[in-house]
Amino acid sequence: MANHKVDNSTDPLHSSRFVLPIFRSLYHYSPAALRADLFAGATVALVSIPQTIGFALIIGISPQVVIYAAIVGVFFTALFSSSRHLVTGPTTTISIILASTVLVLEPTGYDPLQIVVTLAFLIGLIQIGAGLIKVGVLNRFISRSVIIGYTTGVCLLIAAGQLNNLLGLRREEGPDLFSILQNLVVRAGEINPWTAGIGVASLALLFVMGRWLPRWPGGLLALIIFGGISAWFDLGRQAVITVGDIGEVLPSLPTFQGAPFPHDMFSLIPLLMSPAFAIAILGMLETVSLSKAVATSSGQKINPNQEILGLGVGNIMSSLFGAIPGSASFARTASNFQSGARTQCAAVFSSLFVAAIVLIFGPWANHIPVATLAALLIFICSRMINPEQIAIAVKSTRSDAAVFFVTFLSALFLSLDTAIYIGIAASLVLFLKKAASPQLVEYAFNERGDLSEVGDSVKRHNNQISIIHVEGELFFGAAEIFQDQIRYIAQDEGIRVFILRLKNARHVDATSIVSLQQLLEFLNKSKRHLLISGINDDVERVLRNSGFLAKIGKENVFRTELNPTMSTKRALLRASHLLQTGEADIRIFYDRSKTGEKGTGPKASEGPVDYQI
Repeated sequence: MANHKVDNSTDPLHSSRFVLPIFRSLYHYSPAALRADLFAGATVALVSIPQTIGFALIIGISPQVVIYAAIVGVFFTALFSSSRHLVTGPTTTISIILASTVLVLEPTGYDPLQIVVTLAFLIGLIQIGAGLIKVGVLNRFISRSVIIGYTTGVCLLIAAGQLNNLLGLRREEGPDLFSILQNLVVRAGEINPWTAGIGVASLALLFVMGRWLPRWPGGLLALIIFGGISAWFDLGRQAVITVGDIGEVLPSLPTFQGAPFPHDMFSLIPLLMSPAFAIAILGMLETVSLSKAVATSSGQKINPNQEILGLGVGNIMSSLFGAIPGSASFARTASNFQSGARTQCAAVFSSLFVAAIVLIFGPWANHIPVATLAALLIFICSRMINPEQIAIAVKSTRSDAAVFFVTFLSALFLSLDTAIYIGIAASLVLFLKKAASPQLVEYAFNERGDLSEVGDSVKRHNNQISIIHVEGELFFGAAEIFQDQIRYIAQDEGIRVFILRLKNARHVDATSIVSLQQLLEFLNKSKRHLLISGINDDVERVLRNSGFLAKIGKENVFRTELNPTMSTKRALLRASHLLQTGEADIRIFYDRSKTGEKGTGPKASEGPVDYQI
């Protein structure tokens, strides 16, 4: 059969040049995929419209600015995203951080629109930088308990904060839960019965539909029904606040505004850096976590750094078109996946459908009662709180429970950017605490020649020699514990030679080298000896580069070999020489067929082999 050389020069999948991920998906695009993406895009758009208007209510800005983010941000993020199903845009968590930032800075004279658009630009820059330097893998070091605790706290804050809109009360509360509840108690006598009636009826409708008709677009139907009632009966005469009262929705498309550099940018930007980093970090965590979760179901392999880069591009473009920043949306991504989306084109189509709906039906949205939007947000938040995940976080381990409650309470009673920092810090501290616990166990050779832990059945062959097996992390966080444990063992002055077996020690760094050096000096003062066995290439390189190898002497350090205990055997012979006790009477029984190790020496088929030096 003749060999045919395949020409991949026109295939973007085999091109060495950078190609937008969406073009890779389009290379084998089909009419069936187009139909699936169009349907999924339309479904996502119907979910997006009521949510975006509700997020404007949270932030306290015109719905138009939030809708533009669902058009521009979603469009450009989809072009750069490696996930075929991820949909970004305005989200509840991002909206409430924006709201708390606006609430703090607006009294100082800054325009809310200027604040959120500048934040979008800063967040985009941070995320693009993070994507380029490939920090996507760092999300694995952030405990899931942080996200669960933060999301739960934010959802409760949003739900509590919307009670005033649900009941027709003035918005004069602070960003924390205590201020919100205090405002409700103080103003309880000012409840508008018309507004409260619409709000409670909307909430009841949403929960009934969510329970009995879960596949129906309950949020959209609630807005249509109560928007129609408001327009028909002119409820504005009953002091019922509508969307048009907080910011008119116009039948217009976003236009290019340019970089959001205000005249007082040098005084504003420093005030925005903390919330910008908090939103950027949270957005990256949400995006990578959600895209991975969907990829698990779809079987797709994603690139976390590409997702972060795409999110950053989307936020930069949102700011250039005068829109708010966004993040990964659980509800819209789930709708996209469940609706059968095939490629990133579904997210692109959703942004185009949102634009078309705004052009055709935009003015009608001005009649929607704010109380109905408040009910919708409360309903969304109730669905986002996951009791099963909370139970896992609280019951799994004490450290997970601690991280959850610290993050949860910080979100309720502190600023939200501070809460995310506290949660991440708590997660990292507990991670380092777990990692910084190396195990040190004294070993000796048993009658069969195997290394076993010293105990009742296994004794030292020579009481002047101690073999200490070190397993675990030896980075800076573990160095002090490592040194203390070694010194405790070294208090026995009858032991003249210590053999540190470092075969399973990981991440030796400068701090652990200093600890080894101090141990060496401590033993040398009492004319005792330190030997090291079982080191690999990485550990040897650190020992050599730091100068410790020259200090301890090459003759006292033994590399790992095919036989995992041979280096310790050689160290024992060296110890015997130092003590002038003659040859160590040790036989090492090594069964290669059990370990499955490869290399030179006896074949596995030859069975167990006795080594003796």
